Amino acid sequence: MNQESAPGEIILIDKPLGWTSFQAVKKVKWILGAKKCGHAGTLDPLATGLLILCTEKCTKKINEIQDAEKEYTGTIVLGAITPSYDLETEPEEKRATTEITLDKIEALLPEFRGEIMQAPPLFSAIKVEGKRAYKLARQGVDHKLEKRMVTIRELEIISFENPVLKFRVTCSKGTYIRSLAHDIGQRLGCGGYLSELRRTRIGDYMVENAVLPTEVKKPLLSGNE
Repeated sequence: MNQESAPGEIILIDKPLGWTSFQAVKKVKWILGAKKCGHAGTLDPLATGLLILCTEKCTKKINEIQDAEKEYTGTIVLGAITPSYDLETEPEEKRATTEITLDKIEALLPEFRGEIMQAPPLFSAIKVEGKRAYKLARQGVDHKLEKRMVTIRELEIISFENPVLKFRVTCSKGTYIRSLAHDIGQRLGCGGYLSELRRTRIGDYMVENAVLPTEVKKPLLSGNE
């Protein structure tokens, strides 16, 4: 079968820390010798977890997969903020967290459930007058990103050992978990930033069924019915 008529595959990747989504695509494309390969939803280099790759004719499913609900686990460090809302930039404006309790956190979480208006991080891939926002931010160019409607169906605390808050969230396409971490910190009055993020689910696809990019073998059957 030539590549033009190849049906393609849906490949579940567990993206390692430090890898870009593009690096994962490039690696898998090379291993499989695929003519076409794309991902269904970017993961930041500082995030790990489920990255769905589609090859050949299955690339037509990318938009459908991107629109599916996402689930993440993450860690927020309270008591400081960073310009990028994560560890890409250094923590600053450090504040005390001694008065922050689990009860206080639980009391404000309902504000972040359901349909909410969320401002994307200035360090994001959104384009501002044709330029990526993160490039403008790194250059120190002042810019603003408009808030957008997102849906957070579930948001729960896994553990809290001051100042480290671990959580799980189920959300719609377009939700920035870095912004969620930042906004929770702001509402608590002490600031906060995302120190860890792992995507565990996209739609019905689970990270437990994923492999590392280097573990992909040809052929790999991964649920492309």
